[in-house]
Amino acid sequence: MDEPLPFTALLSFALVAFTIETDNAAESLMPHTTTRQGKSTSGRGLWLTSMVMWLNCLKHLPVEGITVRELERRARTGTNLNGMMRWGYIFVAPSPLDTRIKPPTADWIVKLTAAGNAAKQAWEPLPAAIERRWEKRFGWEEIEAMRLALRTVVAELPPTLPNCMPILGFGLAMTQTFGKGDDLEVAAAGPVEELMLPELLARVLVAFALEFEEVSKLSLALCADVLRVVNEKGVRVRDLPVLSGVSKEAIAMALGFMEKGGLSVEEQEDAGKARVVKLTPKGRVAQLAYERLESEVEARWEQRFGSRMGHLRKALEKLLGDSGRDQTELLKGTEALEGCWRAEVPRPKTLPWFPMVLHRGGYPDGS
Repeated sequence: MDEPLPFTALLSFALVAFTIETDNAAESLMPHTTTRQGKSTSGRGLWLTSMVMWLNCLKHLPVEGITVRELERRARTGTNLNGMMRWGYIFVAPSPLDTRIKPPTADWIVKLTAAGNAAKQAWEPLPAAIERRWEKRFGWEEIEAMRLALRTVVAELPPTLPNCMPILGFGLAMTQTFGKGDDLEVAAAGPVEELMLPELLARVLVAFALEFEEVSKLSLALCADVLRVVNEKGVRVRDLPVLSGVSKEAIAMALGFMEKGGLSVEEQEDAGKARVVKLTPKGRVAQLAYERLESEVEARWEQRFGSRMGHLRKALEKLLGDSGRDQTELLKGTEALEGCWRAEVPRPKTLPWFPMVLHRGGYPDGS
């Protein structure tokens, strides 16, 4: 029999599928622009982004605006301020009441544009609506069991963790500050009973990844999504998005980091034009180290949380059919309506083993 899937892969499948389904719903509600499709039928509008950008930015902004520092305090993580300005959601500028010649960026005021405020209102009801969809698709008892299991774990995690996946930094690592720093404490996390399903999933994933990355020189995102699917014989670069479930842009970033670190080499395929990536001996050692450390951290969590880990694993596996490995139902929910940008690209055959949230727009597969 196949080995049980890693705990983080199960969490990732659920969070990525939920996010894509929510993103698809949001796309139909607001005027927008994308690289592939240009303007939406309802006008130019905003540059389309993913749910993470609502969770780490829009959700926390009142109409009157707040400082950059206060935004990060409330979100407990950073956002892509330059991107959100460029994409039309916010504007950021020094306060007119600040008389300093060059006030630090942390003291600048972030305010919603009119379109950004409309996007915030459009996003607000969507996670709850998608949770209701999941209750119909998978069964209310199954989804409620997953929520309850997640809450029992989240209740014992540090309250400083964000309610979303942070934008990954150098080496695809979690280098965000989670709102720490300066002279401000992070905002209160709030009762776990009030957290939405994607927020619960994200908090558990972030906590696990931080524990993994305290020991590992490589990030969990890089290991789980890219290092895992490469081998010493060689894999075609063009096949990696299908094998990993993450975008070719994310693959390119990961391979560049791996090659610089001596973990992989890229070669021309014999008698062909395709590029092939192969693990070096150092890369194979890193791959084995990832598998071992992932198992060790999971074992520590099983000791720490006891039967609650078993309940959570069982609830997550219920999303994957009788085998506990079938992603069919999760992938079915990610089907995009005609006119959505995901309807114009090949449908994924697998979901990422770890969310690949990049500065490009916060999409969970690095799109």
